[in-house]
Amino acid sequence: MTDDGRRVAGGRSAPAAPLPANGPSFHEMWRDLAPVGRAEESGGYRRFAWTGADADCRAWFRAQAETRGLAHEVDRNGNQWAWLGDPSAGDAVVTGSHLDSVPDGGAFDGPLGVVSSFAALDELRARGARPSRPLAVVNFGDEEGARFGLACVGSRLTAGQLTADAARRLRDADGVSLPQAMERAGYDPEAIGPDPERLARVGAFVELHVEQGRALAATPHPVGVASAIWPHGRWRFDFHGEANHAGTTRLEDRRDPMLTYANTVLAARKKARLAGALATFGKVGVEPNGVNAVASLVRAWLDSRAADEATLAEVVGEIERAAVERGRRDGVEVRVTRESFTPVVEFAHDLRDRLAGLLGGVPVLPTGAGHDAGILSASVPTAMLFVRNPTGVSHSPAETAAEDDCVAGVTALADVLEGLACR
Repeated sequence: MTDDGRRVAGGRSAPAAPLPANGPSFHEMWRDLAPVGRAEESGGYRRFAWTGADADCRAWFRAQAETRGLAHEVDRNGNQWAWLGDPSAGDAVVTGSHLDSVPDGGAFDGPLGVVSSFAALDELRARGARPSRPLAVVNFGDEEGARFGLACVGSRLTAGQLTADAARRLRDADGVSLPQAMERAGYDPEAIGPDPERLARVGAFVELHVEQGRALAATPHPVGVASAIWPHGRWRFDFHGEANHAGTTRLEDRRDPMLTYANTVLAARKKARLAGALATFGKVGVEPNGVNAVASLVRAWLDSRAADEATLAEVVGEIERAAVERGRRDGVEVRVTRESFTPVVEFAHDLRDRLAGLLGGVPVLPTGAGHDAGILSASVPTAMLFVRNPTGVSHSPAETAAEDDCVAGVTALADVLEGLACR
């Protein structure tokens, strides 16, 4: 255990002494969590894995667990669990999400699910519900992948979709490895790896999340159920040119990778639009990155998603071909590396349909965003609830959800947990 009371990976704290049935309200939790990791200049959040802001989020999670008399546990991969009932009994109903963010992200993506989960447990207790199965709230670590470039690290490790060796090779922009970051934060990186014993405890996982789109905005429903997650992945494009002087090198003598990159961005937009898919270059690095220098290297990351895997493969292939063709004209070598890929996720149909029935026939809709629920779906029955987002904006400080819709989300999640765990 670290000096501030955190457990190293694999440790579990004893159940807290009995306290009042309910903890702080949804609004009180939201208010307390809101300042953590918020950047004053942008108003967005920078809650990156294994940083100070992440530690503060973890401390907040532990406090919420112990205030409610829940047993707080940190697993071998740094994910946090708060248990109501005996975890070893198995067939548990688990809910939760994540607390980390993309760079300058919004307040709702991830935290809405965690705060709503604690509030839903409070609602169950207020109703006098008697769970016949263990219940748990989970905070999965490093879901966004903002620091190490790979999304859902905590859940991928747990589910065996990311090997310990591959995880140990992950580096941030400063060259700090994942094990180094974990160790500096007071956790044991030697313990990371698949956790089938833990997954065997879980009978169902339900993740509540703010909708990342506007499908519900056109309906009278504040809450919907997910049907599937589009296949998606990340590809690194390296455009190798030749550094030179911006003021003395003739245009026809240049091997400028920025030209090839710019044309590839335009090609990605066109190929995705024609296929009904999505393609985004949202991160780029330039060397030597001088105002008066022709670049020698442009490194850019493509995020692409589509309704099916064949369409996704076709779109990415066409983008790569367009980049290579343009590179030949510019004297630029193009190399493409797939860094991650998540196949299409069809949530368990029986669980999905049961949730829709418990909530009175709410909309069932797909999403293009990846989630921990999607990673776990290969190991345990999973489902998702979406809370209406009036603008559809996400991964931005403008991300929002109406207060009444958030409350409706808590009620819907409590209804689901009661239907699944209280018989």
